[in-house]
Amino acid sequence: MIGTPSADENLARLRLLRRAKDLMDRDWAEPIDLDAVAAHAGYSRYHFIRLFKQAYAETPGQYLSRRRVERSQELLRSANLTVTEICVAVGFESLGSFCTRFKQVTGQTPTEFRQAALRDRPAPIPGCFVLLWAGGFRNPGATFEKADDPPAS
Repeated sequence: MIGTPSADENLARLRLLRRAKDLMDRDWAEPIDLDAVAAHAGYSRYHFIRLFKQAYAETPGQYLSRRRVERSQELLRSANLTVTEICVAVGFESLGSFCTRFKQVTGQTPTEFRQAALRDRPAPIPGCFVLLWAGGFRNPGATFEKADDPPAS
């Protein structure tokens, strides 16, 4: 029957959208394929975008970039990383798009935000610790092999 969905159908739809949103929250720093996220929720790409916007008042791309900006704000406040390193760490592909989106969300450039946030605050965490924690030193081709036993004496 074509018409307005029932309460059970709406609830089922919201559960599927929530699964997709949880996937984006979990893998926010990785490149995310919208087709894969939509498939995870069980919808086609464009139907998923339309339903997501109806439910959350923003498209999946807007939601993901806003979440990435929120995470970059925390790194700008606490880590001693360059803006470019933070841009890459939170999953933006270009510094220009990161700065533009950051300014749209916060009203400041990343550098202005950092300067305002660091006034009267403790020294930031060294960037190498943040990259280690965030997996920035990962080498996907590296393997860990057991070292040879030391020679018998």
